[in-house]
Amino acid sequence: MTDLFTLAGRKALVTGANTGIGQAIAVTLAGQGAHVICAGRRSCDETVAAIETAGGRTQTLLLDFADPMAAQNTFKGADVSILVNNAGIIRRADSTEYSEADWDAVIDVNQKALFFTCQAFGKELIAKGQAGSIVNIASLLSVQGGIRVPAYTASKHAVAGITKILANEWAAHNITVNAIAPGYISTNNTEALRRDTDRNAAILSRIPAGRWGDPDDIGGTAAYLCSRAAKYVTGAVLNVDGGWLAR
Repeated sequence: MTDLFTLAGRKALVTGANTGIGQAIAVTLAGQGAHVICAGRRSCDETVAAIETAGGRTQTLLLDFADPMAAQNTFKGADVSILVNNAGIIRRADSTEYSEADWDAVIDVNQKALFFTCQAFGKELIAKGQAGSIVNIASLLSVQGGIRVPAYTASKHAVAGITKILANEWAAHNITVNAIAPGYISTNNTEALRRDTDRNAAILSRIPAGRWGDPDDIGGTAAYLCSRAAKYVTGAVLNVDGGWLAR
């Protein structure tokens, strides 16, 4: 069997593609031949430029998941067969001081928007009898608690659970649903931790790989999960950088 890893002829939508992990995934999928729709609440021009410079096909779409239903009409007639749910936010505070406003904001973007975006995508594919792939970006905190990020931790546990239930329900429709659970990656979300000398040192001391991950490390894993090579993989939550012992 040849061309197991190619994504040629397929169209993908990557949320939160303007920077970090989402940007790396979008560039990698395009490099494997997919036409990538780069979606974000802010401009994805940098990502689009990187894809076009490498000869890939792409376009941009503004989606702000402060409205969890923002993607409800995105997939109708769009011929998208790959969905990567990467968009997410984080709010930090001690659990004794965490506000309802911060809780609601994080849960709306990271959990509610992810589910209803998957729902809109799945309904379109099932109605057409079309196969597809979903990759959700979970987290190290999908399996452990972390500190000072209660809503983020709750939302990423939910991402793992949503991944598994949709995998169960949609396997018969040839739609695979998997998640990637990165350890600590150098992104905007972790900038505050990396600036904190003591916290940074403590984190590095507990990461088996001994380093912060690079967003590019995630791209190949996502491309694999969307390819024919992973046709029999669904409901998996993959750790990608050996960071499980960190907190």
